[in-house]
Amino acid sequence: MPLDNYQNFLSNLSFGSLFLSMLFYITSLVFPSFQLASKLGQMTSLLANLCIFLILASRWIFHGYFPLSNLYESLLFLSWVLLFIQLLLEYKTRSKLLGAIILPLVLFIYGFGNFSLPIEMQKASPLVPALQSNWLMMHVSLMMLSYGSLIIGSLISILFLMLSLKEPLGSKERKNSSFNSLSLQKMGTSLSLASSPSSSFVLKLLENMDNLSYRIISLGFPFLTLGIIAGAVWANEAWGSYWSWDPKETWALITWLVFAAYLHARIVKGWEGKRPAILASVGFFVVWFCYLGVNFLGQGLHSYGWMN
Repeated sequence: MPLDNYQNFLSNLSFGSLFLSMLFYITSLVFPSFQLASKLGQMTSLLANLCIFLILASRWIFHGYFPLSNLYESLLFLSWVLLFIQLLLEYKTRSKLLGAIILPLVLFIYGFGNFSLPIEMQKASPLVPALQSNWLMMHVSLMMLSYGSLIIGSLISILFLMLSLKEPLGSKERKNSSFNSLSLQKMGTSLSLASSPSSSFVLKLLENMDNLSYRIISLGFPFLTLGIIAGAVWANEAWGSYWSWDPKETWALITWLVFAAYLHARIVKGWEGKRPAILASVGFFVVWFCYLGVNFLGQGLHSYGWMN
């Protein structure tokens, strides 16, 4: 089978799997008694993850370099990272809610890459001299891992703020909360109840989400830090300067500062609940502008990622 036909087949299969997975997860929230829906959602999500992995692997094998050389490939890789984290978290927490909030985002990213980008931008092309380096795989993969973790962590914070509008959660209310003792299995079920749950149950749900968001962001921040350092070393090797205040570099620094402030507020200042969630929610939009929004500017040294 020619490579293009092979990739088109996997691309259509992964998009269909993502769409079905999103429907299954939403159904599992609306009808909690229909337990098969969440299992089908997990299976189709796993299938989509495998298909995207095979697309990336085939491009790597056929073209001879790690498939992160253009915007389309980075969108595929980000979709794979988000799915991988979602499946890992679901295995750990048994929560239906995570799939229901992550799958629509992944479907949008994947659909944007496949249906909005021009065909020319989806095709692999020979690497420009600046990209012919082993730093390509290290720098870009670390940045994609950080983006995926930070996006999911901040997305949970946004949902936390939405659910906490009527249920205030301060730091004193969760001083002794522990991640290992929190039961996330009930997160999806609680949202599907027709009647309002008790205040204590809602507070426990919010504690779960606040703690999970914090831990995911704590995982993504070191990836972001290492990715920026690797990028600086690569920039010095390619362009003779560690830092050039390129738009991508500037917004990567802004992203780092936002989430550094978030972790500082939680670790040093002891913030918990709504205040750090607001910081993380700001970080959600900053990450997206750093990753995708800057590409609309069409200037700077990261020219391989620009949209024409």
